[in-house]
Amino acid sequence: MRPSWDEYFAEITKLVAKRSTCLRRRVGAVLVKDRRILTTGYNGSPAGLTHCAEIGCLRAKLGVPSGEKSELCRGLHAEQNAIIQAALHGVNIKGAVLYVTHQPCVTCAKMLINAGITEIITLGDYPDRLAREMLEEAGMPVRKI
Repeated sequence: MRPSWDEYFAEITKLVAKRSTCLRRRVGAVLVKDRRILTTGYNGSPAGLTHCAEIGCLRAKLGVPSGEKSELCRGLHAEQNAIIQAALHGVNIKGAVLYVTHQPCVTCAKMLINAGITEIITLGDYPDRLAREMLEEAGMPVRKI
């Protein structure tokens, strides 16, 4: 059976997440506009730096729960990497839709709002109530499939 556009991009998002080097959660993000993939991103350390998969996770060692103290993580989030890829390659993402494996955190939510993303389609949840509140206040539709 032929997948819908949402199913198609959701499957690609899951594939992108497989590139993740995070030990705690594999996240993939795909920015789409007019049914065209603009950029992708997955969570992991900055380019050229040692991956958490190789040196371990500081947040896990310290027992930091999900959704807290993200500044202790050496990795970038998938959404951040998708936005950074657009900036690096001169791709306009204003008006794009984000497909992502997990609901964005508050930092990513703020970036997505300011980047002009029009909708977030997520495959899973993430424990960040402030992110949900800010996205709602911004009028950003978040749809879970």
